[in-house]
Amino acid sequence: MARKINFTSPSGNDYYRINAVIGKNADGTYIRKQFYGSSKKEAETKKREYLEKIHGGLNADFADMTVGNLMKRWLFNFVRFDRSYATFDRYESVYRNYVANGSIAPLKVHEIKPLLLKGHYNKMAEEGHSPSKIFNLNKLLRTFFSFAVAEGYILKNPCSGVTVPKEHPDGFATTRIDPFNDEEIAAIMDAAKGSMKALFQFSLATGLRRGETLGLMVKDVNLGEMTVDVRQALKKVKQFISEDEYEYVTILEKPKTPGSVRVVPLPSGMKNILEQHIRSEEEKHRRLGLPRTEESLLFTSDACTPYDGKNVGIAFKRLLKRAGIRYRCFHNIRHTYATKLFEARVPLLTISRLLGHSNINITAGTYVSVMPKEKSEAAESLNYLFGQD
Repeated sequence: MARKINFTSPSGNDYYRINAVIGKNADGTYIRKQFYGSSKKEAETKKREYLEKIHGGLNADFADMTVGNLMKRWLFNFVRFDRSYATFDRYESVYRNYVANGSIAPLKVHEIKPLLLKGHYNKMAEEGHSPSKIFNLNKLLRTFFSFAVAEGYILKNPCSGVTVPKEHPDGFATTRIDPFNDEEIAAIMDAAKGSMKALFQFSLATGLRRGETLGLMVKDVNLGEMTVDVRQALKKVKQFISEDEYEYVTILEKPKTPGSVRVVPLPSGMKNILEQHIRSEEEKHRRLGLPRTEESLLFTSDACTPYDGKNVGIAFKRLLKRAGIRYRCFHNIRHTYATKLFEARVPLLTISRLLGHSNINITAGTYVSVMPKEKSEAAESLNYLFGQD
């Protein structure tokens, strides 16, 4: 029996074409979708399967929506307005670098399966992408596909059950903990000058993240109780004017986790240092004819403007060179703070809370390499069980 056809394409191929009404437009006109098959039976099967999925809750255009198109809509119409600047900035960066022009973007959303994602991540690893970059991509995709499920483009999140390469066989990040020793700290102190010296001393005394330190206001420091109230961070983010045009702006933003909002005690030795720094800031503002209030930033540039985090990093690199110290990034001041607390036998939970980690496992995983002495001594403490003093 000859197959039944009712349509010939411009290229000369014969098909059977069938229509279905899948909804209405805003003006009341019907929305129709066409289905093609090499035979009437094949076309009708495609139509039936499609309508079953629509009746099961999927969006009417699920079959045509690509990952790239839907993710861009999601980022600029939802994430941009519902999430923090920093979160949108981070998501948009991952999208632009690893999705927009990649092999996943042109694929239909409903075509993405766990096996496909796993293969994509394995290929990225083979090409030399770091585990952290693959982790961040998977995190973005997992959040995006949750949105796609909610909007009816897919029935199940394909990231569920997909594992990504780990930085460490135990699942912890391999952040290199390379703290400054006492001799290096002394050399840095000697080489530092002015506000950079106060900034370094303050960071070492509190362990705050760079953005947290630069985002502190005068009112956040209580010299009577010797505490610092950490409530926000200074960040430089992209502010989009349109989907393709943006400018960088400096903002004060609340930390993304509740644990980062905290009160950190100050060593008593910081009192005179901070009092002198505050007087210096007040004099700088008076000299430039600028007001300074409780809402003013604690640390500012020579022009009394917010510090740029990148410039602070550059200045710190120059400081280390001047002091003759091997380079480590500014964040290693925070690692030094934590390491010194471990050496002073401060409990892990207390250190975790002072650092503002969201949970104690992050602290343990990050600083496991600086605790061998404590672990050895813990084992030695059991000697009495074996008749040893």
